[in-house]
Amino acid sequence: MTEHDRSSDVPAPADASPVLDELGAHISTAGGVEKAPARARDIGSVTLQLFTKQPNRWAEPLIDDARAGTWASERATRNIVTAGSHDSYLINLSTPTDDLWDRSFASFRAELERCAALELDFLVTHPGNATDGDPDRGVARNAEGVTRALEEVPGSTRVLLEITAGSGTSVGGSFENLAAILERIPEPQRSRVGICFDTCHAYSAGYDLVRDYEGVWSRFDDVLGLDRLGLFHLNDSQHPFDSRKDRHEHIGEGSLGEEPFRRIMTDERFARVPKVLETPKGDDMVTLDRMNLARLRSYRDSV
Repeated sequence: MTEHDRSSDVPAPADASPVLDELGAHISTAGGVEKAPARARDIGSVTLQLFTKQPNRWAEPLIDDARAGTWASERATRNIVTAGSHDSYLINLSTPTDDLWDRSFASFRAELERCAALELDFLVTHPGNATDGDPDRGVARNAEGVTRALEEVPGSTRVLLEITAGSGTSVGGSFENLAAILERIPEPQRSRVGICFDTCHAYSAGYDLVRDYEGVWSRFDDVLGLDRLGLFHLNDSQHPFDSRKDRHEHIGEGSLGEEPFRRIMTDERFARVPKVLETPKGDDMVTLDRMNLARLRSYRDSV
């Protein structure tokens, strides 16, 4: 995911009637997390993803009772149905470097604490990179970090392992790799872990949603189980199939094209799975988010 947590207070047009469904977007928290619910409604959404901190810094802010209360009030007032966080880009729970792992674990734990304070539904995390070229060790260290954090931070927030584009030493670029992490997380912690399926990442990692849509989901179900699917990141891709590159594009304007998104939007298996945009924001995130959401809704409504 690219950094696009920028401010916007552009209101929805007076004659706009927000469509309330499972679709949403990554929303700016400029001015505080409590600003996000209103911004979500500005784009006609009751589903949102946000950052609880600046994702490119190690600083770990605390969510005090006053801010948590304001967030809860705003969430209720704006009728936000699903809300979650994406963790810091700096976190690498698959690293072989002890100092970086310790710092990553502390940051991940702090993120989970903020999610618990805000009673968020999910926390998306990138599995990280096994920079020593030992993916099995990376899987083990990642699972250790997720397990410890869940043991130490109670709550209902579900950790969602996000499939990666599979570049370089990244962990999590295959269903089998994600399953290996899950298998190393014992119960009851495993029950709080699921999968975030990013369409751009999966396509770039070699899962052909364009020519083998059903085959991709059959394999997902065989390896991970559809019940583990907790969230979609709906993003087209600027790069071709199996490129191992992560660069998002507007819906229907990249190498995936319209058809995979049309199928996801009309697939009964995914009707209740939250779906969040991470498409480019440009200089007018409100207008562009509305455009992409309208496209997705048109695919569903045209059936």
